[in-house]
Amino acid sequence: MGTYYLTVFSKTGEKLLDEQFNASTDSEAKEIGTEKLHKEGYTEHTHRCVNPNAKLVLFHR
Repeated sequence: MGTYYLTVFSKTGEKLLDEQFNASTDSEAKEIGTEKLHKEGYTEHTHRCVNPNAKLVLFHR
């Protein structure tokens, strides 16, 4: 299990969400991250989710 980081930005570059969560795999982290984005209403904002090695798991510009 690893710690993943989910960050959401506004168009001006302000951080709207910056949180961490645990997941067993990159696929699981992508599902969890996507669910959090939908729940918070951030699906259309620029966002990224990275794994413990800083590899992008989820990205939207």
